[in-house]
This record gives sequence, C-alpha cells and structure tokens, in this order.
Amino acid sequence: MSRYQFLQSATLKSGVKVKNRVVLPPMTECMALANGEVSRDELRYAAIHAGGVGLFITPVAYVNARGKGFEGELSVADDRFIPGLNKLATTIQQKGTKAILQIFSAGRMSSSAILRGQKTVSASAVAAPRPGMETPEELTNAEIEQTITDFGEATRRAIQAGFDGVEIHGANTYLIQQFFSPHSNRRTDKWGGSVEKRMTFPLRVVDAVQTAVKTYADRPFVVGYRFSPEEIEEPGIRMADTLKLVAKLDTLGLDYLHVSMGNVWRPSINDQSDKTPLIDQIQDAVTATPLISVGNVKTPVDAERVMEAGIDFVAIGRESIREPHWVEKVEAGAEESIRYTLPLTDLDELGIASPYFDFLAGMDAGGAHIGFEPALATTEKGNAKDLVFRK
Repeated sequence: MSRYQFLQSATLKSGVKVKNRVVLPPMTECMALANGEVSRDELRYAAIHAGGVGLFITPVAYVNARGKGFEGELSVADDRFIPGLNKLATTIQQKGTKAILQIFSAGRMSSSAILRGQKTVSASAVAAPRPGMETPEELTNAEIEQTITDFGEATRRAIQAGFDGVEIHGANTYLIQQFFSPHSNRRTDKWGGSVEKRMTFPLRVVDAVQTAVKTYADRPFVVGYRFSPEEIEEPGIRMADTLKLVAKLDTLGLDYLHVSMGNVWRPSINDQSDKTPLIDQIQDAVTATPLISVGNVKTPVDAERVMEAGIDFVAIGRESIREPHWVEKVEAGAEESIRYTLPLTDLDELGIASPYFDFLAGMDAGGAHIGFEPALATTEKGNAKDLVFRK
C-alpha cells in the first residue's frame, strides 16, 4: 500500500489542521525537574520524538500543588513555569507537529511523601484499593471550586506558553475519574450520588478549560478529553456509566475524545460474556467528536486497521519510544527499517534518561507488559546482554 489513511491530514473543530492522523500519546517519563520545571532531558526527548506525528501529547502536568502524582512530573501550577513550557512547545512543533499539553490532578493516586507532607485529596475519604495507598482528605466545596479554577488557569498558561491545545486527563484513576467513579466518590451533595451528579465535576472542568480558551486564546486552540471506559473496583465505573458521559461530552464541541486502553480492541474487563470491543460501543455513542484510540498498535498494518474501523486518529505509544521516526519511515516507503526492539545501547540515542528507563522497567516488572525482555543481542561491539522490547 503506497498511501495509508493515517497519513491523511485532518482539521479539528477548533480550526487546527493536523498534518496526519498519528498521535504520540501522553506517556509518563519522570524526566522533569523536582519542582516540575521542564528539564533538558525532557527537551531532548521531545526533539528526538517529535516531527513525524500529527499530534504530540505531553506527559501529564499537574494544575496545583496537591495535584502532583509522581516525582519527575511536569507542573503547570504557576506562571513561573511558562518559559520552560514554551521551550517544550516550541521543540515539539518542529516540522508541523501540534503540541498538546495534558493537564490533571492526581487526587488520591499520590502520597504525602510526593506532596512533601501534605495529605492526598479526592472526592471522598476512600483509599484506592491498592497496597500502600493512603486515605485521602475529602475536598471541601470551596476546594473543588478552586481546583476547577486551577484547570482554567493551567489552560491559560498553556496558551501563553505557545501550545496548540490541552488534553484534559479524565482517565487512569486520577482526580477527574475519581469524581466520576462510585468507588472513590461517596458524596451525597451536588458532586456525587447518581451518575449524572458524578458527571458534575468533569463537566465543570471542561467548561473552565473552554472558557479559558475563549478568554485568552488569540488563535485556534485544541481541547481534548481522555477517559478510561471501565474500572475493576466494586463499585466502579461500568460501560453504562461511560456511555452516558461520552454522550454528554459529545455535545460540548470538543476537538477529540481519547480512549485510554492497553489494547484498541479490548472487550469488557467486567462482563466476560461480552466480546464486543469497547471501542465499537463508544463509536456508537459518539457522533460529533473525533476519537483517538490507543493500545498495542505497532506496525503500519495495525494503524491502518484502526483507520479502517472508522476511528479518526491512531495513537502509537510504546512503539514510538523505540522508533521515533516511525511516521517518516512509513512516508519514505522504508517500513522494513522500522525498529521494533530497544537494546540498552540505543537508550541515549532515543533520549531515554535514567528516570524514564527505571519507570518503564518498573512497570514491566509489575506486570504492566511494557515489553522488556532479557536477551542476548549482537551489537557492533560484539555480544552484549541487552533488554529489548518484544515485538
């Protein structure tokens, strides 16, 4: 095939034109400075991995001090970070790639150590059902309103830093999802209870972000929203809840909805009898908003299968780590040269500094199937014991 659908351009609702439909999704890199400032390692990684994809979504940035989720995380919590964020946006925008800043609060998925002695926060004082997790403080009404304001302020900073858009991180068990989840949200006020009330916080965040764009943006500016379709917790988010949420989000004029899953074609993790891919159900519920789908996409054939299913954008995560020139090689007809392994000898070439490598190795050891595999690899220097990604 000489011309793939994923190489075609697209114009989003905001008016932003994206040169192709390949997305580099947000991936935890742990390479920011301790205070959340953009580091040289972060800039180097972005310079190596940007340029080919149409959209480059940054690792997540926290919108306020108690929203930090891990060490080495970006911050967009104060104006003093704008100059560094501007360097990051400019670096990503080489060769026409659009730079999207992902923004969030970690909520209960943090610790008092990471927060330098402050307690974690959430919709309710319910600990995440994972080993060692702390019981968070329930946010007061005033704190909830301030957090919503903080998302708007983070958007203003992203605009002033020169980004092309923001992605609201409503996935992966973080604060926005915590308000939507019946496990972490046990409130009986206007912020909790029915699925409609549990939507209140996510929808208010979207409104704050869109209001900031209308107020401050002097150019077309992208607003996207990422969500996880299900939770394994009991009680937890089920597809019936999610379909109601995405149907509402579909009416808000967002540029895209980003479906966070480890495999594009994954069926329900809760209803083992239903083998229908969740993305099919989501497509049925979303009629006006482009979708980004991610998960286990490696080869051009994998990516084209996503296009053929009528999904608007395909995100390539783990494969983009080991092959930053994936798009360029496809465009040049050099698919046979795409790298599907990651020897240790290539880490510096790919801009993978120690914190990022340690994070990836830890995720793999924890059963997240990042793809590391001990192996003997032959290099130009002879036989060396390397870690490689499985294809």
